[in-house]
Amino acid sequence: MKSLTDPSQALSAGLAKIRTEFHVPGGFPVDVVAAAETAARRVPNQHVDRTAMPFVTLDPAASTDLDQAFSIEASSSDLLLHYAIADVAWFVEDGDALDREAWARGETLYLPDGKAGLYPPAIAEGAASLLPDGPRPAVVFTVRVAEDGATKLDGAERAIIQSRAKLAYDSVKASDVPADFAEMARRMAANEERRGASRVDPPEQEVERLADGTFRLSFRPILQSEQDNAALSLAANMAIADAMLTHKTGLFRVMSGPDDSKEQRLRNAAQALGLSWPSSTSLRDYQRTLDPADPKQAALMLEIRRAGNGASYQPYQEGVVPWHEAMAATYAHATAPLRRLADRYVVRCALAIANGQAVPQAVTDAFAGLPKVMGRADARASQINHAAIDLAEAVMLSGREGETFKAVVTDFVDHGVRVQLADMPVVATVKASGLRQGDRVMLKLASADPDQRSIVFEPV
Repeated sequence: MKSLTDPSQALSAGLAKIRTEFHVPGGFPVDVVAAAETAARRVPNQHVDRTAMPFVTLDPAASTDLDQAFSIEASSSDLLLHYAIADVAWFVEDGDALDREAWARGETLYLPDGKAGLYPPAIAEGAASLLPDGPRPAVVFTVRVAEDGATKLDGAERAIIQSRAKLAYDSVKASDVPADFAEMARRMAANEERRGASRVDPPEQEVERLADGTFRLSFRPILQSEQDNAALSLAANMAIADAMLTHKTGLFRVMSGPDDSKEQRLRNAAQALGLSWPSSTSLRDYQRTLDPADPKQAALMLEIRRAGNGASYQPYQEGVVPWHEAMAATYAHATAPLRRLADRYVVRCALAIANGQAVPQAVTDAFAGLPKVMGRADARASQINHAAIDLAEAVMLSGREGETFKAVVTDFVDHGVRVQLADMPVVATVKASGLRQGDRVMLKLASADPDQRSIVFEPV
């Protein structure tokens, strides 16, 4: 963890520049704000009362746009996950001002100095957010999880729920969550292993704003509570995806894996890092053994992530089984409708299917246009994230030109290598030859320019 000193306000100025460069909305149009305030007063009248169910939420401590709440109960040897998802469609109607603005945005954008939401705060952090300060409308999916982790959508209904607690990843205790929370996560993890899923969650560079207004650049590991919570979303998304596929409709999240040449490159990288990867072990099986706490293994995990083909959205196509290679399953996004436009439509689709109703034509029509909109939004979010990290690195190193730093080579790039500094959460490219992955090198900082978001190192 490294705090950023920024007496010249270069970071603040740089973040403002990023917002302008990537056309990050600074707020919402007046008519959209007014529509949100009106919609927030809409009284739910198509929802059953489930306020007696012990729902809780689990998110980053500072989050206020809470998409999901959960309750878990045993059913013989199965576990029933009651997964409440914010009923955004109750507040947003097809073609209204809120809907049009959401289609223009695609998803919530996150920057260190604040987010640009998909919906105005009156909806996203108020009436639709599953906060514990009052009853909220939700769509409750009941997902049956067998002992082997197999999932099945048992039902879905519009309901009024009352969250009992707003839990945080970094402070939650076992006594705070349902008794079978850990067992649910264990079943899903075991099922992933049986399927041969290849999800990797290496530490990622992150710039975060602290309570005192300063910023911190760090490699943030994925907490166990976060992984366990992700298992609930995984169970719901897989069950919903299977239900949509069975009914020959839906919008799916798809991804293909690295091709043979990329896998061979990864094997070379493992060898250079001094890691043992038996020739008889597939990439899918090998990466599940990697430990993100080990710097060399974490470096390879990052390379595996970069080697994979990016995920995208795909509507149902007759005769085509939508496949997500990292999940080793048919998969969909349904559990974050406050933050992703596509999820609102998948929730509506699954709700109709579960109740024997026809999928609304507006939903089917939306599935055709959403891949392009979501692809554009995902790309912009990724570019903003990388720009913010590049800026933070330049600010952190500004004024230290001429100093030397220890680093390790993690990968080859055009005309050089990618390195990770040993004592700072900084990744950079260096023009150099004759180096191998895993080599330790000494670098001199030639320049650090926050305005250009660039840093230049030279081998010593």
